Amino acid sequence: MADRERRAPVPWAPFAELESLARWPFHHPGRESPLLDDLWGPGRGFAPAVDVSETEDRYTLTAELPGTKREDVRIEIHEGTLTLRGEKRSTREQKSEHRRHVERSFGAFSRSFSLPPSADTEHIDARFEDGVLTIEIPKLRGAAPRSVEIRG
Repeated sequence: MADRERRAPVPWAPFAELESLARWPFHHPGRESPLLDDLWGPGRGFAPAVDVSETEDRYTLTAELPGTKREDVRIEIHEGTLTLRGEKRSTREQKSEHRRHVERSFGAFSRSFSLPPSADTEHIDARFEDGVLTIEIPKLRGAAPRSVEIRG
């Protein structure tokens, strides 16, 4: 019991086991990617962070797309769903370099958002500046909720 009290606590690293799996020699022919690339995609994939806000007259989506060019991003609207698609391209040359740790990610991405019935999908405005995409969706006039009287 006395030995246990003298030991320093060991910090918990919940992903340490997964990181050790990444070093296993499971490779596909013609690829240098380890086993975990099949689970998370190269560099663990890329999914842009998106903030969604609402004011009295509009909805605003703000997506962080660092390293992405405006021409590599598409916004699609279909049946009440807004989909943000694109590709973040790697500018890194793949020589005989062996990577030990990569936190930057790249590749194709897609994020979809259900739009409320009050969204005016005919008048959406989108701006791309300094790696930030801002999508403003006005609300339809007269789309405020109304009360319905319950009859007995």
